[in-house]
Amino acid sequence: MADKKDVLAEAISALTAQLSRGTKPLRFFDDDISAKAFVYDVENGQLRSVERVVAPDFSMLVGIDRTKTTLLKNNYQFAAGHSANNALLWGARGMGKSTLVKAIHNQTIIEYGKSAPNLIEIHREDISALPQLLATLRQSKKQFVIFCDDLSFNQPDRDFKALKSVLEGGLEGRPDNVIFYATSNRRHLLPREMADQETAIGIHPNESMDETIALSDRFGLWLGFHAADQAEYIAMIKGYMNHFKLIANHDWEAEALEWSKTRGNRSGRTAWQYVNNLAGKLERRISF
Repeated sequence: MADKKDVLAEAISALTAQLSRGTKPLRFFDDDISAKAFVYDVENGQLRSVERVVAPDFSMLVGIDRTKTTLLKNNYQFAAGHSANNALLWGARGMGKSTLVKAIHNQTIIEYGKSAPNLIEIHREDISALPQLLATLRQSKKQFVIFCDDLSFNQPDRDFKALKSVLEGGLEGRPDNVIFYATSNRRHLLPREMADQETAIGIHPNESMDETIALSDRFGLWLGFHAADQAEYIAMIKGYMNHFKLIANHDWEAEALEWSKTRGNRSGRTAWQYVNNLAGKLERRISF
């Protein structure tokens, strides 16, 4: 029992120390900086520049034609200074939601060069810091796409208001130079265990779920990603093989299907993992 008390005391002390440090506010964005992508380091109050956003060529994304075209047009509208929507990319795991955001960022740079929007990634546990980020970006002359991968609300009271500041903007309104893209495995952002808990013990069990659904409704674009069928899965692999000029002298399609069975799904991620393994067998090293 004493050991458990010591562990608990240490955990509380560590949490207290972390909270006491707080986070440093981001004071300004340097419009002269040449980087086009950043990761928001909330603890240090910095936008850490990313030299190169790693993603496949836009043309290599197979099986999501309507979705990728819709988001690309939205990004182009924003880059051109026109109205554009916040976007929620939801659906099956491994089907390229975050990859699409990154590939579209790279494609927009090819099309618009220096005037392409900057991409800023914010981690989901730092969503509560969004208002101070928006206050800083509002002062910049550049455009920004804020991106949160795997967004969910395990602590909705803390994060709801912060995200609403992006989607609606409060009294000041959302900055004209900022839009928000998020990915989630769930269309309405609410984890299943939270829905179960609300149903079981909530005084008004539907209120929290309704609030979360209402928040997801504020995304102008809902882009769904569904599990790939066999033909789409094989097409993804063929696309990668053609791009990297991989030539297999065996029945690779049967091997690829067996590979997907061992993974329990057919997805873009599974296709890439198979191609990566095939390249190794062919004594090749591939990367984006």
